Amino acid sequence: QVQLVESGGGLVQAGGSLRLSCAASGSIFSINAMGWYRQAPGKQRELVASITSGGRTNYADSVKGRFTISRDNAKNTVYLQMNSLKPEDAAVYYCNAQVVVASGGWSTYWGQGTQVTVSS
Repeated sequence: QVQLVESGGGLVQAGGSLRLSCAASGSIFSINAMGWYRQAPGKQRELVASITSGGRTNYADSVKGRFTISRDNAKNTVYLQMNSLKPEDAAVYYCNAQVVVASGGWSTYWGQGTQVTVSS
């Protein structure tokens, strides 16, 4: 089994910064893409940013220039540095990982979510 554990959420004023972390553990051979999604009340879950094992990144237009995704492959951890936060960034943030197991198969796993609240 694989577990993804997120941390770093909380309450911040508009214009502030937060750094989210997500550590994967368990029966991991390697991890392909990792990413961050978010879901605000009444809205669908949306991709915020993703990063491949080689470091190629992709961002939602709404966060480009403000958020930075990175990963530490040795620690099976992905980070999301969020700067210049806006009230509309408030949501539950979920990490996601495409995990390859020793048998060669792979599955997508999700973290439990961490709340980000931005006060105006």
